[in-house]
Amino acid sequence: MFFHRQETQHEIKPDRPDAVYARKLQEVLGGQYGEISVAMQYGFQAWNAHIPGKYRDLLYGIGAEEFGHVEMLAIMIARLLENSPLGITDDDVQSDPVVAAVVGGTDVQHAIVAGAGARPVDSMGNPWQGSYITASGNMLADFTANANAEMQGRLQAARLYHMTDDHGVRDLLGFLIARDTMHQNQWIAAAAELQQEKLEEIPVPSNFPQRKEDQDVNHVYINFSDGKNAADGSWASGPTPDGKGQFSYQEAEQGTYVPMPPPTHPDSRFYGTTELPNTMEKIAGTVQDKLKKE
Repeated sequence: MFFHRQETQHEIKPDRPDAVYARKLQEVLGGQYGEISVAMQYGFQAWNAHIPGKYRDLLYGIGAEEFGHVEMLAIMIARLLENSPLGITDDDVQSDPVVAAVVGGTDVQHAIVAGAGARPVDSMGNPWQGSYITASGNMLADFTANANAEMQGRLQAARLYHMTDDHGVRDLLGFLIARDTMHQNQWIAAAAELQQEKLEEIPVPSNFPQRKEDQDVNHVYINFSDGKNAADGSWASGPTPDGKGQFSYQEAEQGTYVPMPPPTHPDSRFYGTTELPNTMEKIAGTVQDKLKKE
């Protein structure tokens, strides 16, 4: 059950209207790593959780917080659009390249579609997509993805912080960046705790029998570049993080490989171009139709 309380976690009060910056702010609302994405990601991870207790409660709690961040950014965007110019461009404006550039920097759908409101889109107007979210049912995989989402989100918010001198906007961004700091730490801590409690380990999924994978290559760094410095990294020698082997290094050209298989020959009725004469392809398709071969 969701219950909405008409309060916000932090004040949302820009110094002045700014339709151009409102468009920029759409990225951390409706972009791939925006607040809509993390709210839905944590929500689906909670709904798909297979065990009760602290991990599911963590997902529910932070998911609910992120829905509040969606609301805060949507309100900030609406307030940045409030009292901003309607975008009426007369001949004088059209002939001034500076003014035209400013007008062109706005999201016209903020006005035409949303009536001076936020939209579930990124800064380029691309609609938010459910394919942005990760909810696999494996908590170590998901918590690692969550840490990445918070890192990317904090990175974008930090960049946006320097794209405005509006104190009110910076105040909100400073709050959201601080919450991203907490959430990065929290997901990293949760992932570590999962491993300490042996609920999941590296490599994910840890329940897959490693005897069924190719033991000759599962801890080998194979260098497919002519750069040589990768050999100096801890991933090329020494113990592996999973504690189940030792890293080794190999140049790609030193490996043993198998020849490329011949080209495939799909059903003639797919009409792909092959080395067979066109007449033969037509005959084959006709025969297959008569035989009712699907």
